[in-house]
Amino acid sequence: MPQLQEKSNIWEDLKKTKNLLAFSGGVDSSALFFMLVEKDIEFDIAIVDYGVREASKDEVAYAKELAKIYKKRVFLKSVKLKSSNFEKNARDERYSFFTEIIEENSYDTLLTAHHLGDKLEWFFMMFVRGAGAVELSGFSLREIYKSYQIIRPLIDYTKEELLEYLKCKNEKYFIDESNFDKKYERNYFRESFSEPLLGKYKDGIRRSFEALEKDKEILVKNSYKKIKELYIFERDMTDEIRLVAKILKFFKIVLSKAQREEIEKNDNVVISGKVAVGKNEKFIFVAPYFKDIVMTKEFREKCRVLKIPLHIRSYLFLEDIDLKEELN
Repeated sequence: MPQLQEKSNIWEDLKKTKNLLAFSGGVDSSALFFMLVEKDIEFDIAIVDYGVREASKDEVAYAKELAKIYKKRVFLKSVKLKSSNFEKNARDERYSFFTEIIEENSYDTLLTAHHLGDKLEWFFMMFVRGAGAVELSGFSLREIYKSYQIIRPLIDYTKEELLEYLKCKNEKYFIDESNFDKKYERNYFRESFSEPLLGKYKDGIRRSFEALEKDKEILVKNSYKKIKELYIFERDMTDEIRLVAKILKFFKIVLSKAQREEIEKNDNVVISGKVAVGKNEKFIFVAPYFKDIVMTKEFREKCRVLKIPLHIRSYLFLEDIDLKEELN
């Protein structure tokens, strides 16, 4: 297995933060659980039970068992979701739950067990949609989200390497049978492309993602200004929608083709009911969206003079943000 600590001090950094592990009982999160224990890193665990598989009850029981053995707090949420758009709804529920726990218990970091295979699957899913370098590079080792950071310590490991690690340590894990269901697009890309390529070219794929990550940093560096959860950038880019897409990923939103077209055609758009994207002649704004906020007449006039898009104004009012200097 690759020695991640040779390229990053991520494990040492995690000894200085209060960490929450997103746990499922599968190969990936189980491997991360035992690596953290092995490296003497403090953490607690959170697990979501969607109740759609028989094994889910056993996975929850396993999480509780590990928490008891290793003296971890365990947070559990049971939820029933509609079958339509299940993956997106499950992701939204999951991160809403994690954020709630983190904010209530003052965690610094959410640890997720995304690995190299996940990153490659994402690459292919974005590639066939006509994505650019920022989207193709996918998720990073570190990412800031709301009031905490997300860290993915396994991002350079393959699934096979994680499986080998668990077998060598003789540790228990579960196999999620939904990972083999071809009705999910990700599974198609995994079986048809990601797994065969990683079996032959994993070292080259690692190096390519490292290069792509550096290119992404150059592309987005200093390209926008951030004030709290408000993002602003000037409209002098050849492809503005790609930077909007990058920013929306901070809000855990992946743009669909229809949403991209909507943003391109309109100056005021609300995405997924929670994030506003607004445009004027010079700037594009992205901020949390709040409906039915009563603003003062003086504030509304100030926004009119500065040409601040309608859907952005409520966030500025609630956070008492003055953009006069930034926009002049």
